[in-house]
Amino acid sequence: MRNLKIAGVAFALLIASSCGNKNNVNGSATDTISYKATVVPNNPANKTILFFGDSLTAGYGLDDHSEAFPGVIKARIDSLKLPYDVINSGVSGETTSGGLGRIDWILKQRVDIFMLELGANDGLRGIPIQQSESNLQTIIDKVKAKYPQAKIVLLGMQIPPNMGAVYTHDFKNIFPALAAKNHLPLVPFLLAGVAGDPKLNQADGIHPTAAGAKIAAENVWKILAKQL
Repeated sequence: MRNLKIAGVAFALLIASSCGNKNNVNGSATDTISYKATVVPNNPANKTILFFGDSLTAGYGLDDHSEAFPGVIKARIDSLKLPYDVINSGVSGETTSGGLGRIDWILKQRVDIFMLELGANDGLRGIPIQQSESNLQTIIDKVKAKYPQAKIVLLGMQIPPNMGAVYTHDFKNIFPALAAKNHLPLVPFLLAGVAGDPKLNQADGIHPTAAGAKIAAENVWKILAKQL
């Protein structure tokens, strides 16, 4: 029963990331149909936190961009008067290949803390583990090369067992392995306490409501706060 519950939660996360996507299996960035990125003009005295991800980062289905979990975190940072600007660079349906295809453009903006939330769409498509891991590693490498002093926080993903036990196990291990290899802080599961709860999800049952996004933001804040 516990395994079934975990699978259901993972499946909800995975579908949430893929909704609205017309990418091919290789995740071509040119096929992404929903691009939602907010570039906030920097206060020269402030540092920059950039959220780079899929529909969960973009705030799919929420009326106000500020309701997405990065927006909730921005509101907290502002209320605490911390010297950080927040940029939401989320694309609904994004894959690791799609993210890799646009990372150079994104990095034209100065980054001090890079929040990496990608991978679930790869798992839904059964993209080879090595390819997903390689794409994420290359994104990490590009951030480090452009901004050596930037801190990178990795948001882990999970998938249901549809692709088989071996693939499911190996996919889940991508994120802690990358975090360990690159000495990165890891948010184990963005939607912990949200996925599978109808009260915290939209009518589709897979995308968080504004209330669910607040819980997701709290999951991230527990890790991010230590980097500020």
